[in-house]
Amino acid sequence: MNGKQTPLGRSPAHRSEAGEETARFIAETFRLHRELLRASENLAAEFGLTSARWRVLAAFRDKALTVSSVARRLGLARQSVQRTTRCLEADGFVVFSGNPDHKRADLAGLTEKGETMLKEMAARQGDWLEALSTELPPSNLRIGVGMMRGLINRLSEGSE
Repeated sequence: MNGKQTPLGRSPAHRSEAGEETARFIAETFRLHRELLRASENLAAEFGLTSARWRVLAAFRDKALTVSSVARRLGLARQSVQRTTRCLEADGFVVFSGNPDHKRADLAGLTEKGETMLKEMAARQGDWLEALSTELPPSNLRIGVGMMRGLINRLSEGSE
């Protein structure tokens, strides 16, 4: 590689203004992701859970699902969702039941304890979101969401 190229193409000195701002946006997105993971771990810890267990528990909010369908929905490996769901079962938050559509893929759904936990966590998350959004104009947030969706669409088009 010569001095003008990086593994990703043009060097920072040779990027367009749009390319440079896209690079900054992506770098900040990675920082935001790290901070959101930290914050979700802290919120979940208040309830004796990890953020991974919270995410899997929340996947069962509306109806009983198979572990495989939760894994697809969350973009995780089926085996990790299976382990997490078994831990949630051991803690009394979910229960497995037969699946009329598939003999070997049981459905998992929330117990009353799981529903109560999710309601309590949702209330705490709501308080956290209100505090976090103080002084953030909703119009700016909508622009940010639009930018992220645009980049997601561009990236997913390139992976097909």
